[in-house]
Amino acid sequence: LSNLAWLENLNKMQELRIPHFSAYALTVEEGTALQHHIQQKKQSPIDNEQTAQQFELLMDYAPAFGFEQYEISNFASEKQYALHNTHYWKGVPYLGIGPSAHSFDGQERRSNIANNSAYLKSIFNHQQLDCSIEVLTEHQKLNEYLMTSLRTIWGCDLNKIEQEWGAQEVAILKKESQIFMEKNWMTLEEQSIKLTKEGRLFADHIASELFFVEE
Repeated sequence: LSNLAWLENLNKMQELRIPHFSAYALTVEEGTALQHHIQQKKQSPIDNEQTAQQFELLMDYAPAFGFEQYEISNFASEKQYALHNTHYWKGVPYLGIGPSAHSFDGQERRSNIANNSAYLKSIFNHQQLDCSIEVLTEHQKLNEYLMTSLRTIWGCDLNKIEQEWGAQEVAILKKESQIFMEKNWMTLEEQSIKLTKEGRLFADHIASELFFVEE
């Protein structure tokens, strides 16, 4: 998709006056038809530089037409945020219903069985869902909060981290964040660490560098 075609798509979206849209960069997954076509040279590989250019165009375009980039890949007008996903990004417990759905109660994550038939049988035969359960360590919960909150306009709340994980974690996070603040990829605003416009291009890298390692 050329940059011109990308802008034409964005203009069409504005004409339709939609209240919310998501824009995720294409990822080539292992074992997919797309990966096979790229390997066989039937499809052009992903151009990371063009992807970055189009993401920057999107970030310039969105506010000009009344869209708020409330999460890196999600945009809303008049604060019409996706409620379920907003809870997910803020680390609030959420319930997933149906095959493959995920839930989180603040301590453990549940993943429902993916097969539709097996999902129904688990309900009718056992009166309970067949699911896998993952109990998170404190550092895993903190890392997940870092990864998701940094993607949002609300950022990573240092007061929340101090209350739930401790002052030492806040001190470490401030120290480790300094290098990204010097690059103008992050800012500290009212006890929240947030990504700048440029920093959003490196969100995954920044989060992984800030992760706490299990002792």
